[in-house]
Amino acid sequence: MLKWYAIAVMALVTYLIRLAPFVLFRKDKTTPRWVAYIGSVLPPAVMGMLIVYSLKSIHIGVVNEVMPVIFAVGITAVLHLWKRNNLISILSGTAIYMILIQM
Repeated sequence: MLKWYAIAVMALVTYLIRLAPFVLFRKDKTTPRWVAYIGSVLPPAVMGMLIVYSLKSIHIGVVNEVMPVIFAVGITAVLHLWKRNNLISILSGTAIYMILIQM
């Protein structure tokens, strides 16, 4: 019985979190400058953190470990600069990396 209460509380919290932007930032008001600033700065910052987190445990001295990473990161960067599509570049880089480490 306790898990139904937990599910109900989680559903209510999720609903309220998703409702909050519509209540706080109505159509008749302009978006606050700090929200617009965070919206422009946060995506590149998150991508930078993901890159650092992904590459932090690479051992530079092990060639078999470094080469797939360098190649996959290069492919990802080239595809992103060429197509400007996050989904294509991330999925392609991940697929290339997974194929290279399995070979």
